[in-house]
Amino acid sequence: MPSINISGTLHHYQLTSPAANSQRPVLVFIHGWLLSHHYWQPLVSLLQSHYQCLIYDLRGFGNSQIITTPPKHDYSLASYAQDLELLLQKLEIERAWLIGHSLGGSIALWTAHICSETIQGVTCINAGGGIYLKEEFEKFRTAGKQLIKFRPGWLSYVPGLDFIFSRMMVSRPLTLKWGRQRIRDFISADAQAALGSLLDSTTEAEVHHLPQLVVRLQQPVYFIAGAEDKVMETKYVHHLASFHALFDTPQGNVFEIADCGHLAMLEYPEQVAAILGDILQQNLKS
Repeated sequence: MPSINISGTLHHYQLTSPAANSQRPVLVFIHGWLLSHHYWQPLVSLLQSHYQCLIYDLRGFGNSQIITTPPKHDYSLASYAQDLELLLQKLEIERAWLIGHSLGGSIALWTAHICSETIQGVTCINAGGGIYLKEEFEKFRTAGKQLIKFRPGWLSYVPGLDFIFSRMMVSRPLTLKWGRQRIRDFISADAQAALGSLLDSTTEAEVHHLPQLVVRLQQPVYFIAGAEDKVMETKYVHHLASFHALFDTPQGNVFEIADCGHLAMLEYPEQVAAILGDILQQNLKS
């Protein structure tokens, strides 16, 4: 994969060939916490014949290596959105539709806010929020800290661990290939980036700011939720979606997938692609 130096990080990315209809926006996929660009491949394979697609690794995740000394210390959602803004500029992408998973969904919303002329719309997958539950967030942050702290390299050689990772946070079990990929991304993530993005994105101020962002966005914003998602329950997806004007339209802006957990793009790629296709077709008619 090629890479571009943005703010002291070699951002690895993959940009597919231009689509036949050059007037369509480039689909930009933003992965979630402790993941990487790989999880978008099944979806990109279904969409790239109609849309040019960009996948990349967030700063400190996947293959995006932080090379500055000392490394950049700002791991806020706004900072990651600024990274994406610069990536789009360097790739000369003038029209984009963002598709973000989990943490990536929040980054997509921030990017749409700061790049309103470039971003034509947003689709959040397994992403929501806007409600701060102090005890729950404190437990989540503590658990995340422990996960990041204890990540021995030999973990990838533990027999059967790929089986466990292929069933974590999903309702429809993944293949062992994805279990192994999740282990690799879990181990290889930069500790400072992993911890910083976790802590900065889950503060009370940040959580409460998301609905304020959504209500101000003029672009169309949609949400795809897993009915069995235990990480981002559908009630939180609907809550955040309700702040956008599309929520009260006849069709609404939330699509739920039955028997689906927190990795909809891997559990049901065909269904996610169909939903995205309908959303894009509806919004690009003009």
